[in-house]
Amino acid sequence: MTQNVPDFADLLAGAQRSAVHLELRDAYSVGNETERFEAWRRGVRLDEGDQASWWRPWLDLVAATVERGVVMRRARVVSEPVSEYIRFEHSNAFTNVAAGEQLRWLPRARASALALPGNDFWLIDGCRVRFNVFSGDGEVVEPQYTEDAAVAQLCASGFEAVWDLGIPHEDYKIS
Repeated sequence: MTQNVPDFADLLAGAQRSAVHLELRDAYSVGNETERFEAWRRGVRLDEGDQASWWRPWLDLVAATVERGVVMRRARVVSEPVSEYIRFEHSNAFTNVAAGEQLRWLPRARASALALPGNDFWLIDGCRVRFNVFSGDGEVVEPQYTEDAAVAQLCASGFEAVWDLGIPHEDYKIS
C-alpha cells in the first residue's frame, strides 16, 4: 500500500461511476466532529429544514458527486445495543441521505459469516481503495491507498455482502 494517499476531495471528484464507504467501528474520535458530538450530547439536534446548518463542505461534495451521476453508498456495521456515537451518527444521517447518499445499517451479529477488510474504506469505481486507519480510541492514524486489483475486489465483495444484508436507513430504528 502506498503512503502517497490522494486528497480525499480529489479522489471523490475523480469518481465516475461509484463511491462506496464501509464503516466498521462503533465510535470515532474525528477532530472535525468533536464539537458537533458534544453539542448533540447536550441535546442540540440538526434542524431538518435548515440545510445551511448541516455539515459543510462534506455534504456539498456529496451532492456535487451524485449530481455528476456517481452512485454513493455507505454501509455501517454496528453493535447492538448501539453506542452513544452510533446514536449520534444515526440522528444526523438524514443529512447524508438528503445530499444523495444511500445508506444501510447492518447489526454486527448478522455479519459474523462475512469476510471483511480490517479497516474502514472508500472504494472508488471498484478499483481505487482509500483505507481509513484509526487508533483504538477512534482517532485518525493514517490513511492508506491502493489500486491493487485483489484488494479492491476484497473490498467490493465485502461491501456488497454488508449492503445485501443491511437495513435501509429509513427502516433502521434505534430503540
